[in-house]
Amino acid sequence: MTDILVGHIEQIAAHAHLWGFLIVFVLMTIESSFIPFPSEVVMVPAGFLAYRGELLFGNPILDLIVVVLCGVLGSIFGAYINYYLSLKLGRPILHKYGKYVFLKAETIDRAEEIFNKYGDITTFICRLLPAIRQLISIPAGLSKMPLGKFTFYTTLGATVWTALLAGTGYYLASLASDMTYKELVYKGKAFLHENYLWILLFIVVIVIIYILTHKIIMKKNNVLSPEETE
Repeated sequence: MTDILVGHIEQIAAHAHLWGFLIVFVLMTIESSFIPFPSEVVMVPAGFLAYRGELLFGNPILDLIVVVLCGVLGSIFGAYINYYLSLKLGRPILHKYGKYVFLKAETIDRAEEIFNKYGDITTFICRLLPAIRQLISIPAGLSKMPLGKFTFYTTLGATVWTALLAGTGYYLASLASDMTYKELVYKGKAFLHENYLWILLFIVVIVIIYILTHKIIMKKNNVLSPEETE
């Protein structure tokens, strides 16, 4: 599957100088929706091309920043597709017809189970995890999660993930700028796999901060002065 995608996207990448940012936005929108599509084949090469000055501005740092921004915007837009489809169609329709658009009933149920068990922050956490990354927007829509909160957590997770992927491509380009597109994608995936422990540690730290902050806020709300309770 990845090899086939790499071949097609490599042809598209030939137009990266003019259309690179739009290509990143469109492909990351697809990746973030219900269509199975690995973000590594988009963002890692985008970071690589940014380092080599092969995108619109020809400035490595500026191009990297814009690439990440386009990737985040595409991820948010794709997440909105899942969110609003779930919100408007509801669980019965998704269970009945989801299989025709790559959404199996058991997959939807599993995503909803995770969301219901761990709460809103899963919208952020799952953005950094394989397989469930795109699907977590579905239970958010089914549960009618406030759009502002959904956007915040999705943006936060998408920013971390796209920056990580683009940064990996940028780093690999600094080591060897003559890699083929296929070599780049697989080296990028291997690099992320080797360093995934740090990603998990980062997630743990964020969750701990969230839990502690949530408890402090709840404690303050529960301990009201006599004047406030009257």
